Amino acid sequence: MKYNFDEVIDRRDFNSVKYDERMKKFGTDDVIPLWIADMDFRTAQPIIDAMIKRAEHGIFGYVSKPLSYKEAASEFQLRRHGWKLDPDTMSFAVGIVPAMAELVREFVQPGEKVLIQTPVYPEFYNVVEVWEGREVVENKLLEKDGWHVIDFVDFEEKLKSGVKLFILCNPHNPIGRIWTKEELVKMGELCLKYNVPVISDEIHGDLELYGNKYTAFGTLSEELKKNTIICFAATKTFNLAGLQACSIVFHRADWKKRFDGFWSGLDIHRNNCFSLVAMEAAWRHGDEWLDQMLEYVGENMRFVKEYLDREIPQIKMTLPQATYLMWLDCRELGMDSKELNEFFVKKAKVGLNNGKDFCRSLDGYMRMNAAHPRYQLKQALEQIKEAVEATFGRSE
Repeated sequence: MKYNFDEVIDRRDFNSVKYDERMKKFGTDDVIPLWIADMDFRTAQPIIDAMIKRAEHGIFGYVSKPLSYKEAASEFQLRRHGWKLDPDTMSFAVGIVPAMAELVREFVQPGEKVLIQTPVYPEFYNVVEVWEGREVVENKLLEKDGWHVIDFVDFEEKLKSGVKLFILCNPHNPIGRIWTKEELVKMGELCLKYNVPVISDEIHGDLELYGNKYTAFGTLSEELKKNTIICFAATKTFNLAGLQACSIVFHRADWKKRFDGFWSGLDIHRNNCFSLVAMEAAWRHGDEWLDQMLEYVGENMRFVKEYLDREIPQIKMTLPQATYLMWLDCRELGMDSKELNEFFVKKAKVGLNNGKDFCRSLDGYMRMNAAHPRYQLKQALEQIKEAVEATFGRSE
């Protein structure tokens, strides 16, 4: 079927964080919210149909997970990414962030260090610092003309410094890089050399753009996989984050046993009845929607880049290889992070994520969500242009 991603859906008063928490986030409701990473698109119709059918049953008791759930995930990974995922290696979690937090607690003791690559999803800081005495160490990505690469000299030096765990983001949020197989192997081998386990957050792996293909860590060597815990979900892919379900893949039985034991002890080890049917429907029947959504989002990003290049040259962006998130370089506006945030909220009336949240020593960047009907992006860009011209004058 043909999906309409231009459809306008009013999400206000439906308990949407993006819309109903604008006052909490920005101090005002009068902003176009292009921040938190969920989409303003209805999900695939087979997912909606599966949830309606489940609701009509009318009984919502404890949920037993059928083998077909894990088989659907495995078949999807093989079909989309060439990853032969063994269903027996999968564990359930309500989300990748709480799963990573628990893994940090398991692997890292007070006084020990965790390596992350910044700028990166802010929760990578939080899952470490929530535990007393754990320390974040940054391997800062090198940027040139909007393109980011890994500083492998620094990466190895940080591993040598006594790091006990490395958290990888692939594809990378917020910069949209898909790490090459060679980069993944090099990082994995260095972590093996220094006996540092890897957590690979691959929640954006399905969101490939412009023909770029992401390499799942699960397609690498058995030796590298054994040292890596892989996190993936259908939630980001199909706009199902509110259903709270993800998969954590272990290639070591002892690590899996420790992880599963913790959540079983809290009695948090089952899908809810709606996430169960929604995830399986997504993996089995969501490809048509996903392909159309990625094409639409890719065109959205081209639209934003062309508009910025033509109308607001002080703000620059590089088209990402994956994700529906855009990393905006606003340094030519000459503002620090606080001033930049106030500029977008108070003058442009657009709610974005501040770049300083992704790297605490960084100024001059913002993150924008492109998974919106195009008219909304156009309106936001026009408001940003008016604010820039009112503040700095019209560019020649």
